[in-house]
Amino acid sequence: MTVKDGTRGEAGAPDALQRKLETLPDGPGVYLWKDAQGQVLYVGKAKRLSSRVRSYLASDPVATPKHVLLCRLIADVETVVTATEAQSLLLENNLIKEYRPRFNVRLKDDKSYPSIAVTTGEPFPRVLVTRRRDLSGARYFGPFTDVSQLRRALAIVRRIYTVRSCSDDLPRERRERPCLDYHIGRCKAPCVGWQTEADYRAMIDEVLAFLEGRTQDIRHRVRELMAAAAAREDFERAGEHRDALRWLERLEETSTVEIVGSGDADVIGFARDGDDAVAVLLRVRDGKVLGREHRFLENVEGEEDAAILNAFLVRYYLPADARVLRVVLPFPPAELELLTELEPGTDWALPQRGIMHRWLLLAEQNARHLLESLRIESFETEERAEDPVYALGRDLGLQKVPRSLVCVDISHNAGRDTVGSLVWFEGGRPRKSEYRKFRIAGLGQQDDFAAIHEVVTRYLTRRRDEGLPLPDLMVIDGGKGQLGAALEAARALDMGEVTFVSLAKKEEEVFIPGRAESLRLPRRSPSLRLLQRARDEAHRFGVAYSRKRRSERTITSELLNIRGIGAKRRRLLLERFGSLAGVRSATVSELASVEGVSTRLAERILEHLQGS
Repeated sequence: MTVKDGTRGEAGAPDALQRKLETLPDGPGVYLWKDAQGQVLYVGKAKRLSSRVRSYLASDPVATPKHVLLCRLIADVETVVTATEAQSLLLENNLIKEYRPRFNVRLKDDKSYPSIAVTTGEPFPRVLVTRRRDLSGARYFGPFTDVSQLRRALAIVRRIYTVRSCSDDLPRERRERPCLDYHIGRCKAPCVGWQTEADYRAMIDEVLAFLEGRTQDIRHRVRELMAAAAAREDFERAGEHRDALRWLERLEETSTVEIVGSGDADVIGFARDGDDAVAVLLRVRDGKVLGREHRFLENVEGEEDAAILNAFLVRYYLPADARVLRVVLPFPPAELELLTELEPGTDWALPQRGIMHRWLLLAEQNARHLLESLRIESFETEERAEDPVYALGRDLGLQKVPRSLVCVDISHNAGRDTVGSLVWFEGGRPRKSEYRKFRIAGLGQQDDFAAIHEVVTRYLTRRRDEGLPLPDLMVIDGGKGQLGAALEAARALDMGEVTFVSLAKKEEEVFIPGRAESLRLPRRSPSLRLLQRARDEAHRFGVAYSRKRRSERTITSELLNIRGIGAKRRRLLLERFGSLAGVRSATVSELASVEGVSTRLAERILEHLQGS
């Protein structure tokens, strides 16, 4: 159902959505937030659907920008009730895969790397290369980020084993005579009944052991084949086996990253740097690290690490094949209890020392290395494709490339503690030594336009008086009104040479002086990303300063509300006890030891603070 524009309820939701919220079930289930066009924005699970869904529309002063944008786009909600919370976790995973919602954490490059599939559900299994995992009863190995490694593994399988390459439905379909593979020794012709199912299955078991990383028996068999070929003077085939043996030995050397004790385990490493995250899976068998798989995760802005790790486990690790009963984790995922319920036989280990901790350190080292490589590669790719600073100048129609730009933002707490923040970007990167913050007074406390006017006036005046260079571009967080206030301030100072634009959050519109219509840059353009990054950094810097001012105001007002406490005594108390909490926890005698505080005043201070 799509909710049309109309009146809105108490929580700011459309009336039709408000009525639906009032009838939500209390049990576990899955909820799907939708926009006005019916597109799924976000899929989540809940232990109690009623309270979890309602919480999205409650006011939250510390909500992330992504959460705020989601709430603005919400027009409808759909819920699916499940019997248990564990079932809701599985359903959530399936729905995320189906709809790929905009606001959910996503596994980057899903299905992009090839895997080896062994169709063990068939009487005569095949060995295939696939980028999908939809073959019924198949076992998968990979994905292989190094395609050359995949090709070498397949070459070994096809050189040593007589796995069929046809797609016949055996044993239901039969041929009258074998194909060319039989005549060149690549197949034993199960298609005409010349190889039994039991004999073929025994061979497939060896193939599975090889793909799992257990190569010792395979190397022994290759040596025997090489010796037999040499004995019958088939030196070409002997040379092929020799090359295969050398590759197997190199594989054993390079894949065994470290021998750390004994036993089998799947070890999960995790690393994150801002909006980029990567999870690594090390497969440890018999104490040897035999394989590494990884997934980059995107759309993780504002998500907790525990939630990101949980998404990786549910959507990548649990559906994977060849899992073992011990999983080593870097920290508890968000739904550890549900994971335990889904996989009751699995030991989810959180080691602090010992062998498993050494495995974990190795996995985390791999994760950090991959993340660093990703960031370097992404930066170099963007630099080669298009420098965002040059792209911004072109898209805005500027005559001068904005190598230096500043962004101005206004922050406040319900109309109080209003502050201005200004961040400086040089060549597309933050230059924190040039960050500035402003305490707003007068009309700016209640008026964003006046606050913008004050910040721009004070900033440009000081740059001019101190002979400091002006930025190539000033970006104002807001719409036409905020941009007009900034332009008016610059004109009053006779500094019309400064270039201004503004960026409105709702639709990410760019307003340019002298242009009637706003400019809407492509969502993936480097120009918009640079503007968004500067805007978000200015907002972060301003919010931190506003909160600090609120904290200082709270402490000041609490003490100054006590009869007999003035500015001097307040300063002495805070210097002595460090904070308002320290004053509150002090004794009467300790307070009375402060200069100017009598025993009676000390009793009055404690009575006021402990009663408030």
